[in-house]
Amino acid sequence: MSGCLYSVGVGPGDPELMTLKAVKIIRNCQVLVLPAESKEKCVAYQIVRRAIPEIEDKTTVCLVMPMTKDKDRLEKSHREGTQKVAEVLDAGKDAAFLTLGDPTVYATSMYIHQRIAGMGYRTSIVSGVPSFCAAAAKLGVSLGEKQEQIHIIPASYDVEAAIQLPGTKILMKAGKKMPAVRQCVKEHHGWAAMVENCGMAEEHLWINAEDMPEHPGYYTLVIVKDRKDEEE
Repeated sequence: MSGCLYSVGVGPGDPELMTLKAVKIIRNCQVLVLPAESKEKCVAYQIVRRAIPEIEDKTTVCLVMPMTKDKDRLEKSHREGTQKVAEVLDAGKDAAFLTLGDPTVYATSMYIHQRIAGMGYRTSIVSGVPSFCAAAAKLGVSLGEKQEQIHIIPASYDVEAAIQLPGTKILMKAGKKMPAVRQCVKEHHGWAAMVENCGMAEEHLWINAEDMPEHPGYYTLVIVKDRKDEEE
């Protein structure tokens, strides 16, 4: 019988935010799948290692997943990654694909997960704490109240249009777009807060667009709210 692929959310950075189910699945799986060149370079693996030190003894399969919009490069990496995972499952071993945050929110693991499921293998998704929920908790703010809308937006795309949406705007992985984000927030006269490396050792918080650094790290999240929402 072939193995099962589990896409496991490990939360945004703090190992204490891992769910009991995630810990159980990771411990039970014989193989860990990592979206990185090595386990040393895999942020999700390092988070889990702090909670489950014994994962050092597990077999790891590293998938090189380039950060690009090039469709051909992405197709090649997804195809090769799917093949590597399928080989593990064909050997009758269960595999846990470690994923930052939650697997259903802009997660690399889902590209492989969907292909594996489409090939007829058993699959399962294990939810994790999303980075924006953890960031809101750190900031002590509510993401949505009453009729207020919540928009989750990949910041590498059209930030200008996103800022105009009503309610709360969550800009994911906003590091490279911070100059544009800061300018848009100023023009929109909104309230904004930024969390860099939420739950990690290098975590930083800013609650003022003027004070936000222009070149923060990759794991940067910005929450933008209409000013009137904050005053109500």
